[in-house]
Amino acid sequence: MSISDPIADMLTRIRNANAIGKARVRVKRTKVCLGIAQVLKEEGYIRDYLSVDDSTGQGVIEIDLKYGELGEKIIRRVERVSRPGRRTHRGVHELERVLDGLGIAVVSTNQGVLSDRQCRARRVGGEVLCTVW
Repeated sequence: MSISDPIADMLTRIRNANAIGKARVRVKRTKVCLGIAQVLKEEGYIRDYLSVDDSTGQGVIEIDLKYGELGEKIIRRVERVSRPGRRTHRGVHELERVLDGLGIAVVSTNQGVLSDRQCRARRVGGEVLCTVW
């Protein structure tokens, strides 16, 4: 099974696992997906992630989802912004704050995959991959 958009697949798997309260989700390993997982961990939306080799040679990323003490969801919503058919690029001054700073945008830049906060600090723009809150 080939996936034409691994980022959308990753976000859908996280969204579905989060909806049923699952602790761990597995997604195909790509550089961009690893970058997204790193940003989600740094921003406190997931507990941790682990890159694991599998029989296909591509590997998978095991993502440990994070929930509050009473089981409340940390990730309320995940939305894909830039799609293969319609890329969305923004300069550093065009990056809008997600929910007035309560959420984040994940941006692919020439310095790697960063959150919108990191983009503003480094003064770089790029392709807005998704938003999370």
